[in-house]
Amino acid sequence: MVTIGVLSIQGDVSEHVSAVKNALDKCKIRGAVLEVKTKQQISRIDALIIPGGESTTIGMLLDKTGIDNEIKKLSGKIPIMGTCAGAILLRQLGLMDISVKRNAFGRQRESFEVEIESKIGKIQGIFIRAPLIESVGEGVEVLGRYDGKIVMVRQDKNLAVAFHPELTEDTLVYEYFLKLI
Repeated sequence: MVTIGVLSIQGDVSEHVSAVKNALDKCKIRGAVLEVKTKQQISRIDALIIPGGESTTIGMLLDKTGIDNEIKKLSGKIPIMGTCAGAILLRQLGLMDISVKRNAFGRQRESFEVEIESKIGKIQGIFIRAPLIESVGEGVEVLGRYDGKIVMVRQDKNLAVAFHPELTEDTLVYEYFLKLI
């Protein structure tokens, strides 16, 4: 049985939990989802999702609680996915060799949903104050683009997603993530 952690500091935690449970069912994987609130819980998970929210606030809370150091220790050992602000945090924590521009797709009122062509299939993506992955370093695979812009990448077991897959019924991103375990 696998345990997927969802960092439970800020963001669409319940939506990620629900999406992971649906993906586990679709993939016929026995698993559980743990809402991670303390650094002690990190040792109990087989994969971690860092939700969106406000990256500066999340980063400060990760530092204050010591969870940031625990996440860094896990890099390369377990899959870690960051969505929206979580993708920014993967860069800030030094876990992915990418450059990211905050709010590159507009403000809250300019949010939109589109179908994204990706290497894993067609994905529904919701962009809410979404970052842009401006460039990638060596060893980073571009998995998805929207309008020619990079919106989904993988480096080793880490996955950065600029949009919000948790806000759609589409579990393809989660199914792909589970296969990295």
